Amino acid sequence: MGLQEIKGSVAVLISGGVDSAVVVHLLCEMGLKPDLHYIKIGMEGEDSSCSAEEDIELSQATAKKYGLKLEVTDLQKEYWEQVVGYAIERVKKGLTPNPDVMCNRLIKFGSFEKKIGYQYDYIATGHYAQRIEESPNPSLGKGENLIWLGTAKDPVIDQTDFLAQLSYEQLCHTIFPIGHLLKEEVRQIALDAKLPSAHRKDSQGICFLGKIN
Repeated sequence: MGLQEIKGSVAVLISGGVDSAVVVHLLCEMGLKPDLHYIKIGMEGEDSSCSAEEDIELSQATAKKYGLKLEVTDLQKEYWEQVVGYAIERVKKGLTPNPDVMCNRLIKFGSFEKKIGYQYDYIATGHYAQRIEESPNPSLGKGENLIWLGTAKDPVIDQTDFLAQLSYEQLCHTIFPIGHLLKEEVRQIALDAKLPSAHRKDSQGICFLGKIN
């Protein structure tokens, strides 16, 4: 789905990083006015090895730059119970968990969808993946387009493996505005647009686990 085909309300899951900020920029360039949502999942306190403070500040700066609304949604409890709990249990059994896969399916496209996301026509994220639509076979009669999860243009940073467990309903409700771009192109867009997070390094995505025994 190209950006020019997007019609209706859009919520952007913004992280404070360069990728989701460029998503906001591209949507605004198309004349859309998305609502921005920061999902807070990191554990707080002295045992936490990272904080959401900088993420939220950069997200607020991006929202201010484009005159958009930003809402912070606290899903720490859900994340701890459904994702961290799952990861610890799998490790105890000698298995290798993938918290990112479960976070996408259960939190970003699960709990958030139930609380807020259902109000929007689309949820936009900064994942490197593509949403592919195909018209149904004419011989089978009329019907809605079929939606597929496609690999990103950038093969090095493709994130479809982290999205592989999304349900068909979740995928139909999601768009990936930077999936057709290389990482270096995304970074250059951020620099040209002078986005607040343009020079920020990519997150490794594990510090929110904190110091767990």
